[in-house]
Amino acid sequence: MIGKLAWRNVWFKPLNTILSILLLTASVAIITILILVEKQFEEKYQSNLDGVDVVLGAQGSPLQLVLSSVYQVDDPTGNISYDSAKVWMRHPYVKKAIPLAFGDNYLGYKIVGTTTDYLDKFQAKFATGKSFEKNFEVVVGAEVATKLNLKIGDKFKGTHGSAAEGEVHEHGEYVVVGITKPTGKVIDNLILSNIPSVWQMHHHEEETVAENPAHGEEGHVHEAGEEHKHVHTESCTHEHEKDMTMDEPGMEITSVLVEFKNKMGVFIWPRLIAQNTKMQAALPTYQMNRLFELFGVGLNALRYLAIGIMLISGISIFIALFNTLKERKAEFALMRVNGAHRLQLFLVVLFESMLLCIVGYFFGTFLGRLGLVWLSKTSESDFKLGFNPMEIIWDKEAVLFGLTLFVGFIAALIPAIKAYTLNISKTLANA
Repeated sequence: MIGKLAWRNVWFKPLNTILSILLLTASVAIITILILVEKQFEEKYQSNLDGVDVVLGAQGSPLQLVLSSVYQVDDPTGNISYDSAKVWMRHPYVKKAIPLAFGDNYLGYKIVGTTTDYLDKFQAKFATGKSFEKNFEVVVGAEVATKLNLKIGDKFKGTHGSAAEGEVHEHGEYVVVGITKPTGKVIDNLILSNIPSVWQMHHHEEETVAENPAHGEEGHVHEAGEEHKHVHTESCTHEHEKDMTMDEPGMEITSVLVEFKNKMGVFIWPRLIAQNTKMQAALPTYQMNRLFELFGVGLNALRYLAIGIMLISGISIFIALFNTLKERKAEFALMRVNGAHRLQLFLVVLFESMLLCIVGYFFGTFLGRLGLVWLSKTSESDFKLGFNPMEIIWDKEAVLFGLTLFVGFIAALIPAIKAYTLNISKTLANA
């Protein structure tokens, strides 16, 4: 009975009600997005860090090196000599070292040259097919396979650089031999091959430019049957050249993901590498903590904004209830005359506020998850990082629900007390 009466009273002034609900919805939506993004962001970035104590790469920004090598969301700082890197990869402290070489993409998705240890690092399982064994064989991440509709046996040509609009390599075709199951990690958005594939793709083009400029350019040497030879080479690339191997001298890679047996390496390596080589050893945990601190400032600002909007919504509810109470004093007095208790009037006013808060909370959580869908699409295209809008973080969202109800309770407290202490005779006399 009290709930039904409260619901009807809520819509006594619909504009005031809608304003209060909109303010609550906005604040709850912002806080919901922050709760989900903060948790999933940390989980995804931490899960990708597993098994990586140090990133060995070219000198430059250590944060850029970590982002490009661990999370694949930035351009690398440069290349390093594989021969030099091998010396440190065999260091007694090293438990596992995974070399990485990239520089190409396919429709915006990075083609990364590495070893099968990279698949093991992410505990990737195959949905179909097998791991790469020969040059130009690739394993495709689950997200890439889904979005590009790639299947086992499909062939494609890489594009130079990290932009999808770059120059397409006419030499060499990659063939899909495996597709991984979803892991929720960065590997889902990558195309993996062995490192000699990356070397061979670029080494061939460098030799072609150096030996014989393109047709029509100065210095181009025409050979007998050139047109026929071009067509034949295009279709029989791998038959007429020797596949490169990991033993090639003087080659370069992008970086190395290093895991230590002894954690002393975390403290010693950065200084040793800086003093003895032209490389750097970046500590991913330290760099990501710095990044989280920078993100934290922005997240806190949004959190304070949302709490401010929630407080404004509480004031709006208070004003609406207080003004409504003035207009409904006679009605409440008649209810008392007809047998209603003081506590019932108190609860009616309190229920009105609680109903507004409950409606605002559920609209806010829905709108927040809708906003997270849009945010996830944007982050997937820019950072290859998606969010799950359907996840429910029970503890934090329960606290948010309690906070919303508390704001409603405080907003309704004074009007409810005034309804409880209503003077019947004076009110009816004035009416």
